[in-house]
Amino acid sequence: MTRFLKSDSNPAGHKLEDILMELRSDVLIRCTKIAGDHRPEALKVLSNNMKVLEHLTAAIELAQDSTSILDRAFGPSEARDGGEPRIGVA
Repeated sequence: MTRFLKSDSNPAGHKLEDILMELRSDVLIRCTKIAGDHRPEALKVLSNNMKVLEHLTAAIELAQDSTSILDRAFGPSEARDGGEPRIGVA
């Protein structure tokens, strides 16, 4: 069972890329709040956050690519309406 992602048991869930984009937005907001702090600790945290943003962006691109592959191969998902999963088992 998933708590956040769409599934047969959670049809109102979200697409992975949507959750990752929200998370990236939150990290960006945090970055802007510490961007003017030049203490070593703040600079290191900002540097770490920038790396996290790079990884989140890569993960978003991968998730979007997977969605695109599934859409091309099997059409739009019907899981929200109680349809079968496009790949795998329910």
